[in-house]
Amino acid sequence: MKATEAKLVEVIRKAPQFTIPIYQRTYSWTERECRQLWEDVLRVGGDDQVAVHFLGSVVYVEDGLSNQTDRAPLLVIDGQQRLTTVTILLAALRSALGEAEEPLDGFSKKKIENRYLRDPDEDGERSFKLLLTQTDRETLKAIVADRPLPDAASVTVLRNHDLFRAWLDGASDMAVVCRGLSKLIVVEVALNRDHDNPQLIFESMNSTGRQLSQADLIRNFVLMGIEPAEQTRLYQDYWRAMEVAFGQEAYSEHFDGFMRHFLTFRTGTIPRLDDVYEAFKEYSRRSDVAAGGVEALVRDLNDHARYYCRMIPNVGSLSEPDRGLADAFGDLHELRVDTAFPLLLELYGDYDRGTLDRDDFLAIVRMIEAYVFRRVICAIPTNTLNKTFAGLGRTLRKDRYLESVSAALLSLRTYRRFPQDEEFVRGLKSRDMYNMRQRSFWLRRFENHGRKERVSLEDYTIEHILPQNENLPAGWVEDLGSDWRQVQEKWLHTLGNLTLTGYNSEYRDHPFTIKRDMEGGFASSPLRLNKGLGQLSVWNEDAIIERADRLAEHAVSVWPAPVVSDDIMSVYRWGTSGTSGYSIADHPHLRSGPTRNLFDALRRELLALDASVREEVLKLYVAFKAESNFADVVPQAHTLVVILNMRFSDVVDPRGRCRDVSKVGRWGNGEVEVRIERLDDVPYVIGLARQALELQIGGGEELEAEFHS
Repeated sequence: MKATEAKLVEVIRKAPQFTIPIYQRTYSWTERECRQLWEDVLRVGGDDQVAVHFLGSVVYVEDGLSNQTDRAPLLVIDGQQRLTTVTILLAALRSALGEAEEPLDGFSKKKIENRYLRDPDEDGERSFKLLLTQTDRETLKAIVADRPLPDAASVTVLRNHDLFRAWLDGASDMAVVCRGLSKLIVVEVALNRDHDNPQLIFESMNSTGRQLSQADLIRNFVLMGIEPAEQTRLYQDYWRAMEVAFGQEAYSEHFDGFMRHFLTFRTGTIPRLDDVYEAFKEYSRRSDVAAGGVEALVRDLNDHARYYCRMIPNVGSLSEPDRGLADAFGDLHELRVDTAFPLLLELYGDYDRGTLDRDDFLAIVRMIEAYVFRRVICAIPTNTLNKTFAGLGRTLRKDRYLESVSAALLSLRTYRRFPQDEEFVRGLKSRDMYNMRQRSFWLRRFENHGRKERVSLEDYTIEHILPQNENLPAGWVEDLGSDWRQVQEKWLHTLGNLTLTGYNSEYRDHPFTIKRDMEGGFASSPLRLNKGLGQLSVWNEDAIIERADRLAEHAVSVWPAPVVSDDIMSVYRWGTSGTSGYSIADHPHLRSGPTRNLFDALRRELLALDASVREEVLKLYVAFKAESNFADVVPQAHTLVVILNMRFSDVVDPRGRCRDVSKVGRWGNGEVEVRIERLDDVPYVIGLARQALELQIGGGEELEAEFHS
C-alpha cells in the first residue's frame, strides 16, 4: 500500500483513467451532498487564510507500484462518489466558461477538458478520465463529450449536473469556484493487487461520503474477490439484471429489504436491519452454499430478486403477468404485509418450478391476506408476524401444499392465531373502521370482491351516512331519538355507518331521505356497498346494526378462514413437544422442602405469562417454552438457578442480579443466569423471564420502559 496526500485535481490529471468496478454501487449522491461540496468549494475558494479542504480518500488498485508508467486504468475501491461529483462539477464549469476565459491558471475551457475530463492522447472510451458503472457510464460520457444523452439516462448523474449548472449560473466570481476546486485535497491510496486485500481495506474505511447500503457491501463482497473477467460476466449475467429489474430509483430503496427477506427465507433467522451484510457473509460461507460457488449464489439471488419485483406493484421493469396473482400481490402490498416476503419468496420459487400450481398459489396468497387482515380487525399485535412467516416454510408438506399451509395457519395458537369467523365478525362490527390505516384497503376489497371490472377508489370518497357533525340537524335528531348523541358517538366510525360515494360534497349533513333520493343518491348508486340503502325509510341505530351484520357476514366471504377437517388436522403435529419421560419426582430437590416452595411459586407465574407457555421436565432442568425454551430452571439444594434464553447484552436488569454465562459451562439455554433464593425474588425474576419470552415471540419494545417505571 502507498498513501500520499495530494490535490484532487492533480490526482485526476496524472491518472491515466479511473474506472469504477462493476461491483461498486451506482452513483448515489443527493442534492444534500452536492450542496455541501459546493458550499465547501465557495468557502475555501473565497478565503485566502484557508489553504486546503480535506475531502476524504481515493483508494484504487493498480497492477504494480511503478508510478503508473503502464498507463493501465486504475480500479477505484473507495472515493467514487467524490471523484464522480467533482468530475460532474468540472464538466459543468467547463460549459459555463467562455472560450477565452481562464479565471485561474489551469481552469480554462480547454485545460479543464484536456487535464481533468479527457486524455487528448487517447481515443474512444480510453480518452475519458472517469468511467462509471454501467447504469451511469453512458450519461457521464455524454455530458463530458457534450453529446446527446442516452435514452435511459442516469437520473442521479443528470440531476446533479443540472444542479451545478444552475449554481454556476448564479455564481458571482468563477475564480472563487476554481480556487476552491484547486484547494480540495484527498489521501491517495494505491493498492497492489498481489499484496493488499482490497475487500478488507474497503470494509475498514471510515468514509466521510454517503454511507454504503447493506446491498452495496454484499455486491462488493461477492464480486471483489474474483478475477476481472469473471466479475464482468457474473455482473452482466446476474447482478446487472437485478439492478434493471428494480430500476434506478427503486434499487436503492428496495434492495436492502429484499436481501433481508432472502436471508430470512434461506436461513430461517431474521437478521437485524443493520446486520444484513454480516448475515450474508455468514450464509455465503456455509458449507453447502460455498460448495455451490459464487455463480450459483448470485444466480439464486437473481432468481429471487425477479420474484420479489413481480410481487411489488410498480417497481422496476418487471410485473406479474398473471392478472389474478398481480391483483393479490397488489392487495398484500396495500395491506403492507412485508413480513410475509420470506414465505412468499419460497412460494413463488416453487410456483416458478412447477411444484406449486397457480390456483393453489393464488389461494395461499389470499389466505395470507385474510390471516393478516383478520388479526388487524381483532386488534391482535402484529409484532409476531415476522417470526411466524419466517418459520412457516419449514413446516410445509409440498406434496400437499395448500392443505399444509391451511393446517399450519390454523394450528397457530394464542397471539399467533388465525381469528375464526365469530371473533372476526365481532371485531368488524364494533371497532373504529374509519380511523385505521387500512380503511381504503377494506373498502376497495369489499366493493371489488367478485367483480371482473374493479372499481377505483380514486373516483370516490368515504361517506358517513350518519354525519360527523356534533350539532346534528333536527331531522337527524328526530330519526335517532332522545339518546342521539350516544348513538352517534358509538356507531359513527363503525362498519355499518360507512360507505363510498362520488357525491360527498352534495350529501353534506342532509337528512337520510334526501341523501337517498337526490341525484346520485343511495337509491341510484351502482356501488355494492350501497345495496339496500335505497329501500330504507330511516337511518337509525337499528339500521346501522342491521347493515353492519350484513356487511360483516359478507366480509367472511371476502377474507375467509381456511377449512380443514379434524381428521386432516390430526395428521399435522406442529408445536407438540412430546414427553421427555421425566417428572418432577425425578428431581430430588423438588420433592419437598424450601426449594419446592420456590419452584411452585415460580412455575405458577411462568405458566401465567402467556397461554402458549408450557412446561417440559428434563433430566437436569425444567424447561418453560413457547416456541422453544425461554426459561430453564435448574433446581439446587436451597436455590433455583434460572437460565434465560437471550443474549446478556439484551437483558434489562436494573438491580444487577443477572450473570453472563455465555463463556462458562451450564445447563439450559441462553447467556443470562439469575438465582432465586427467597420467595421475594420471584416477581423480579418473572420480569426478567418476560423479557426472554417477548424477545422470542417478537415483542419486547416496551420492556425497558416497563422495567424502569
